[in-house]
This record gives sequence, C-alpha cells and structure tokens, in this order.
Amino acid sequence: MNKADDAPKAPFAPLPQNSFDGLALAKGLLRATPAAALATLARDTSYPFASLTSVATDSDGAPILLLSALAHHTKNLCADPRASLLLAEGGKGDPLAHPRLTVVGRLAPTTEARARARFLRRHPKAALYADFPDFAFWRLEPEAAHLNGGFARAADYPGADLLTRIDDAESLIAKEEALLEEINAWPRERRGFLAQAAGADDALNWRAAGLDPEGLDLAAPQTTTRLAFVRRASDPAEWRKTLQAATEQAPAKD
Repeated sequence: MNKADDAPKAPFAPLPQNSFDGLALAKGLLRATPAAALATLARDTSYPFASLTSVATDSDGAPILLLSALAHHTKNLCADPRASLLLAEGGKGDPLAHPRLTVVGRLAPTTEARARARFLRRHPKAALYADFPDFAFWRLEPEAAHLNGGFARAADYPGADLLTRIDDAESLIAKEEALLEEINAWPRERRGFLAQAAGADDALNWRAAGLDPEGLDLAAPQTTTRLAFVRRASDPAEWRKTLQAATEQAPAKD
C-alpha cells in the first residue's frame, strides 16, 4: 500500500465539476434510477422487444424487477433469460446530453425476502399488486455495461465492476431495516440535508429507501437520488458515523 492510500479520506465528498469518474457515475445511475427500458428477445420472432419497468437494486447493486407472468417481456424471459436495461438520468434540454447506462445480463426469479423488501421500499405503491399470483421478483446478474456520460464520455465495464462488495457487510445488511427506520424518524429538514449532500432538492419530503457499504438511497415523490460515500462503511457503527459526517458536510444554502 502506498502513502496515498494511508492518507485520511473524507467519508463523503462530491466530485469536482471538471472531473469525470465514469464508474462512479455508472453505479450512481444504477442505484438511483427508478425506472428503465427493459429489452428482451421476443420468443416468437427473436427481435428485440422493449418495454418499461420499475427498478430497484439489491444490496450489492444488482437490479431487481417486479414482473407479471402475463407480460410479453416475462414470457420472453422464460424462453431466453438474456436482457438489457437502459437507465437514463433525464432532465431539461437535449435528452442525449444526459447520462445513461445500459446493463446487459440474465434475469432470473428470486424469492429472497431482502429483494422484495428493497423493491417495495423504493416503490411502495407496488405493494398493492406484489402478492398477485402472476407477479414475481426478478434479479438481473450484470454481465457487462456501457455508460454514455454525455459528449465524449463513454466507457464499457464488466458487470462485476458495477456491483458492491457485501461479503464483509453481513452485520450492516442485517441492520438495514432498523437503520432506515432510524433515519426516517429524523425531522424532515434533517433528511433534506442528506438529499442536499447528494446534490438534490432538500425541500422535498425524502425518505431513506435502501443502504449498502457505499452509500444511501433516498426517495421522494416522483424522484430518487443517491448519497454515495467516498469511503466504504461495512458495519453499522461505522456506517452511521459516515452518514453523520456526510450530513454535516452538506453545502450551505444560499
């Protein structure tokens, strides 16, 4: 390990405006984008079939979908699990000027309680139909990804690079629900500080929707954001300290 690695690091810091960290941007899009275009292979023609779906992520960042067996895309997946997701940031002006990420992999049903809980925290209205007999949760195992971060900012990544290491974070993952409840019990203004630190509008009614060693996912009506940590925090005590420091470092309002 070199001396630079030994230097103390701030737990949270936004990237300078003139810097470009493609992998951080890709992981941010994956974690923060609530809906995506889902492309499957049509079972009858083999043509690409695109549809729109809500998205959440598992603790390691793998996309989680809630799909109906009656939908064309689900029938396609039962015949061929290969698929891709296009996650786009969106915003004002030219749509092609905003970052977007394509993730390629294979989708498979999952009965993991954690996947269900994380999806429904991100999309609480989905609880109205999540238990219908034709619905099931699916997890995408990323195999490759392509990032278009705007003009002259493109990069390709192996799927594993998008994922967050969680093998050393069992205690944190086990405490996820309790930690989220703790944050959501904060006053609205304090939760707004978290959104402000993430570069989002602090005036909205934000709630904590998911956490992992690399950050915190926040959701508000009609929008989502991601508060990413510079330093990993793999146990509950260290994670809480890192989050507190991020809150304190939120930029002052004008």
